Amino acid sequence: MGLAILLSTVVFRSIVVPVKAALGFLLSVVGALGAVVAVFQWGWLSGLVGLDGTGPIVSFLPILVIGILFGLAMDYEVFLVSRMREEYTRGRPAREALRVGYAHSAKVVAAAALIVVSVFGSFVLSENAVVKGMGFAPAIGVLFDAFVVRMTLVPAVMAILDHRAWWLPGLLHRCLSHIDLEGERLARHLDGGFAPGNGTREPGDAAPKSVLVEDPHAGARGGRGMRGGG
Repeated sequence: MGLAILLSTVVFRSIVVPVKAALGFLLSVVGALGAVVAVFQWGWLSGLVGLDGTGPIVSFLPILVIGILFGLAMDYEVFLVSRMREEYTRGRPAREALRVGYAHSAKVVAAAALIVVSVFGSFVLSENAVVKGMGFAPAIGVLFDAFVVRMTLVPAVMAILDHRAWWLPGLLHRCLSHIDLEGERLARHLDGGFAPGNGTREPGDAAPKSVLVEDPHAGARGGRGMRGGG
């Protein structure tokens, strides 16, 4: 998880986004394992999944749930936030970027989550209680993570924080590599950045060096001469 937070910090250039993603993942794990305990150990709504009685949970189920949920939770987070980040770096206000990015990405996340839930949910039809648990826990976890955490809590937190959601300390801003994931620097380069012949440049570009070229009329004045060129 630490590596995921570090990579997210580099990619999104924000402290809030990766920390929020990690906390959302932990919340999804708690929700999934809590649902398993309620149904398979306490017997709540056990008839809906075809359980005849309660019993212990196999020891490897939490490991399975954590592994599956971690990958999918980070995947959904990148789907949602990368488009928001792209709109924000193009000059939109933070809340407008949130709205536009969410409108474009939410359908993809919802469709992907429903596919995964349907696949894992099919294991619940098994007669074996262990297999039921192996399908029920990831299905509930993905459903909770996609629709409650990523598509409800994440936009709400980012809307409350507004532009502060993209804050990065100055020291990290200088030390971290700038990964042009959304292509905003290329867009600025094409729109008005430095390019040969347009006479403009981006901040931080080196000033154009003076070039000496031979004066073609110097021979007519009795000698060779050089003149500067930009």
